[in-house]
Amino acid sequence: MAATATISPPCALVPYQGLRGALVSTRTFHATKNQRQCRRAVAAPISAKFELKTPPYPLDALEPHMSQDTITYHWGKHHRGYVENLNMQIVGTDLDGMSLDDIIVLSYNKGDILPAFNNAAQIWNHDFFWESMVPNGGGKPSGDLLQLIERDFGSFENFSAKFRSAASTQFGSGWVWLAYKANRLNVGNASNPRPSDEDKKLVVVKSPNAVNPLVWDYLPLLTIDVWEHAYDLDYQSRRVDYVSMFMEKLVSWETASARLETAKARAAEREWEEEKRKYEEDNGNSRNEAVEMDPDSNIEDSQAE
Repeated sequence: MAATATISPPCALVPYQGLRGALVSTRTFHATKNQRQCRRAVAAPISAKFELKTPPYPLDALEPHMSQDTITYHWGKHHRGYVENLNMQIVGTDLDGMSLDDIIVLSYNKGDILPAFNNAAQIWNHDFFWESMVPNGGGKPSGDLLQLIERDFGSFENFSAKFRSAASTQFGSGWVWLAYKANRLNVGNASNPRPSDEDKKLVVVKSPNAVNPLVWDYLPLLTIDVWEHAYDLDYQSRRVDYVSMFMEKLVSWETASARLETAKARAAEREWEEEKRKYEEDNGNSRNEAVEMDPDSNIEDSQAE
């Protein structure tokens, strides 16, 4: 699927604010885009090529818990619309050619949201949502994911109650996430100077509208869409019933566990990168201090000769 547009002005400039490290780029965490350079030719046809990904199962595979009509409407209309709109928004701009993750973080603009954000984030959110479900899902996770849930929430039952409550009480439209919060103090944009295993914890977070945990530098493992169009055809206004069905019948704990392993690997990589940076800074400072402490050493040596 491609959107074709004709442009006359030069590419719009968007100020680059820097990204805090590369974001996760596995198939699960990252929707890809064909890389292109911004073309500045006047009246030249340009095709932006974010594509609509299909859910990883037939559209009727989640019945009777989520109907084919719901998925056809939700994915075929709403999700498709976000893809088409984003392609038209970014064509010929400096965002054209960026990954979806980078567009999301850049256009979030520290809360002063730029026009492309909502469509970009909703594409990412929906891809992630479809992959968070599986036919004959639900139940409980196992392995490391279950251990972390029990450590951080006290029990799986406590986690389930917290997640259900968050999803049922999110005001208006939005999303609820189980996310991995790695190496960060509970302060915005602060790096933890002493990371430990306890800092790498699971959290349940709500996000309004299109916002997702990437903008907080969290790594999401699971999400539920609580926009009304996600459940209205099957459950009308009974969001609580929809949330219960999602937790009991559709959650893919296998996918969430795989995402956890990716998140843990990324956290370890970040720690290594930070240690390397500090080591290089310390060694550089030490060498500079040595030169400053003995600036005449070369002169004295030459005089002695």
